[in-house]
Amino acid sequence: MKNLSQMMKQAQEMQGKMQEMQARMEEVEMTGQAGAGLVSVTLNGKGEMRGLKMDASLKDGEIEVMEDLIIAAHNDAKRRVEDYTQEEMSKLTGGLNLPAGLKLPF
Repeated sequence: MKNLSQMMKQAQEMQGKMQEMQARMEEVEMTGQAGAGLVSVTLNGKGEMRGLKMDASLKDGEIEVMEDLIIAAHNDAKRRVEDYTQEEMSKLTGGLNLPAGLKLPF
């Protein structure tokens, strides 16, 4: 029973840390780029778009090219957010021996 109570204590501690991490994720911002920096998209840690910048040279270009660059920059920013989140989760769960394949947060 001692192991069970210790696991419960660890789970409660991790739950508190998870809540702190989720609050911090709103403040974290990651920027993705496309077209060698012609388009930049900034997302917060929750994936909400916080900014979009486009080089003035794109104003005379084709709409389809701009759309593709925006999508590519968004996907780059999203990947960066996901990598950061995974890294933070790894730090958070480092002390726990979780079963393989268990995904957090629940």
